[in-house]
Amino acid sequence: MKVHIDGRIVDGPEARVGVTDHGLLYGDGVFEGMRITAGRVFRLDAHLARLASAARAIALEIPGGAASLRRIVLDTARAHGEAEAYVRLILTRGEGPLGVDPTTCKRPGVICIVDALRLYPEEKLARGIDLVTASLRRPPADVLDPRVKSLNYLNSVLAKLEARQRGADEALLLSRDGRVAEAAVANVFVLRGGELLTPPGIDGALEGITRGAVLELAGRAGIAAGERSLSRFDLFAAEEVFLTGSGAGIVPVRSLDGRAIGAGAPGPVTAKIRALFADAAPGLGVPF
Repeated sequence: MKVHIDGRIVDGPEARVGVTDHGLLYGDGVFEGMRITAGRVFRLDAHLARLASAARAIALEIPGGAASLRRIVLDTARAHGEAEAYVRLILTRGEGPLGVDPTTCKRPGVICIVDALRLYPEEKLARGIDLVTASLRRPPADVLDPRVKSLNYLNSVLAKLEARQRGADEALLLSRDGRVAEAAVANVFVLRGGELLTPPGIDGALEGITRGAVLELAGRAGIAAGERSLSRFDLFAAEEVFLTGSGAGIVPVRSLDGRAIGAGAPGPVTAKIRALFADAAPGLGVPF
């Protein structure tokens, strides 16, 4: 693991965050998770644009702008030196006195972590993962807009904990009115009648970078694909379901709440999308 912090790159155990950083104290900050594949950072500029939008939404300044963050990511990836890895880029409000007031923090903090990440073992990916519907709901936009990828991930943490305690791999989160939002740490896709569908941002879905790539690749391959509001019924009625995310990749789903989805195993369209993504990803990345 390599970490860029306080203007220098260090090994993971050497990295330290101040105890009065408001990112730690109050979850005041935003982040991006990025995939490194074939020695390239996948859609780096799209990730930086999304981070910049989230930072603006919470009135958080990016020190040095996006160009500075781009250099930090590439420098840290180069120091790590692995062709396959994961990047966590974090922007915090910075250190300040106790108290939630963000105006007391004088300088934002920037941290970039590059390390290996494997969310699911290969055998899980081969047979598909199991989902359960979380009892928690995804907060609506008038509580916290899901397009802000903030450091406060407790909603997802508790949903993931519930899934693991119930013997499943991942949680399905619904919006307040019962529409599918996303999984705890990934976007959701369903295949119904030959059409690939994913929930829109208005239902609580993050506008995922991998999600966007899948929509593009499906269109080029002649697979009808788009956004549509979904319910649990749509997953039960689907021929196939899979998840997408920078850390997770493309993950087949075999069951929801103990009931098999489709044939109860990864389907041909999921396999095709995984292959298309694996072939396209290196060409969509920035070399370091």
